[in-house]
Amino acid sequence: MAAAAERMKMMRDRRRALGLRELRLMVPDSHSESVRQRIAIQVARLNQPDEHDALSWIEANSEFDDPGA
Repeated sequence: MAAAAERMKMMRDRRRALGLRELRLMVPDSHSESVRQRIAIQVARLNQPDEHDALSWIEANSEFDDPGA
């Protein structure tokens, strides 16, 4: 076990020397029924005109949607 831990430490040290840092993210489990219900409730509460305005702004300002780019 110590050998694996030491290898991981060495890998992290090498990456830090390159200016990189490990990042771990915890996200909701989309397979969980309780999470899916909570998301459904939140989506149902969204204000559709506000969401439409936000999406329109994103599309108008997105460099990826610019055919001239």
